[in-house]
Amino acid sequence: MAQGNRVVVYTGPGEVAVETVDYPKLEIPGEVADHFGIAKAAPHAAILKLVTTNICGSDQHMVRGRTTAPVGQSLGHEITGEVVEKGDDVLFVDEGDICSVPFNIACGRCRMCHEGHTGVCLNVNPARAGAAYGYVDMGGWVGGQAEYVMIPYADFNLLKFPDRDQALEKILDLTMLSDIFPTGYHGAYTAGVTTGSTVYVAGAGPVGLAAAHAAQLLGAAVVMVGDMNADRLKQAESFGCVGLDLSTGGELVDKIEAVVGEREVDAAVDAVGFEARGHGEGAEEAPATVLNDAMAVTRAAGGIGIPGLYVTGDPGAVDDAAKQGTLGVRLGLGWAKSQHFTTGQCPVKRYNRQLMNMILHDRAQIAKAVNAQTISLDDAPRGYAEFDQGAATKYVIDPHGMVA
Repeated sequence: MAQGNRVVVYTGPGEVAVETVDYPKLEIPGEVADHFGIAKAAPHAAILKLVTTNICGSDQHMVRGRTTAPVGQSLGHEITGEVVEKGDDVLFVDEGDICSVPFNIACGRCRMCHEGHTGVCLNVNPARAGAAYGYVDMGGWVGGQAEYVMIPYADFNLLKFPDRDQALEKILDLTMLSDIFPTGYHGAYTAGVTTGSTVYVAGAGPVGLAAAHAAQLLGAAVVMVGDMNADRLKQAESFGCVGLDLSTGGELVDKIEAVVGEREVDAAVDAVGFEARGHGEGAEEAPATVLNDAMAVTRAAGGIGIPGLYVTGDPGAVDDAAKQGTLGVRLGLGWAKSQHFTTGQCPVKRYNRQLMNMILHDRAQIAKAVNAQTISLDDAPRGYAEFDQGAATKYVIDPHGMVA
């Protein structure tokens, strides 16, 4: 057993560092135990040695100072690891198993979990429904950009890979199962993407690229990805998407018409979230712009998936309303067009096993789609900085040098 645990923490706007904290125990956070009147001891938990852990765009919102995250907040919710310790009540995973960890922390016992809504579990966060590792207002759970992490309710939460050697061979794909791949798939699936669909994805960051790849897997005829970053658009085009350069201004409907011959699509995905900007080079922040664009370009009775993050508290917002998560959304337009919307955290367990099978049987190449690159734990600050500057890369941290 290690003496300590090195973990990435938020140290102030634009800054992260690797610090040493206590090695994890088979215990849940005291605030969770106290609020729900349950024991702090967690015989249902396991401790994982991290094989891979990824930097996520939603981490960047905290690091930019755009949430209420305090200095010292541990980071990281995209976790893949090897079980090195387990409690007496963990029956169906064993030491040595390599597992994917959904970023949603779920008890497996409450009404939401029984109904498959694991992103809004009722028993893991005193502040609201739903929890996650290493995230502000999400229950106080220690983050997984670390050497080791504790996973509660392990039998329910862990997705065990069937073969260790195969898992390590495909680890750069499998590491995406903790969040980005299911989240992108959720955005495309809930938007109604199916065989022959025309699809617009807003944002060519990793979640947008995952949504675009998922749309292809769902049978889309054409997937258009809009962004103002040339490198990210090139990455989208590398696996068969049509890049729409929004830095040049002009109407989005015109750009779509030039590709598909009409000014609307069957389905749209918002993979940007609340830090959206208007079109054109140097455009100002406009947090509702992607939502309004999506309603404008989606056909009547079409769907819009919204995996992009929206928050209830944004101290860096452009106006007082947006600081409270109140945005100027043209809901009347979406209502008049009878569109449907799906918001909120992706319930990862709804999709991760099936997407694992797609990876293991070579039907999905998500690591290639998002341009996965490994870095060491000590290089995490560099990864955060380059990602924030718009690198067309999904940074995968390899804390123990286990990635070949």
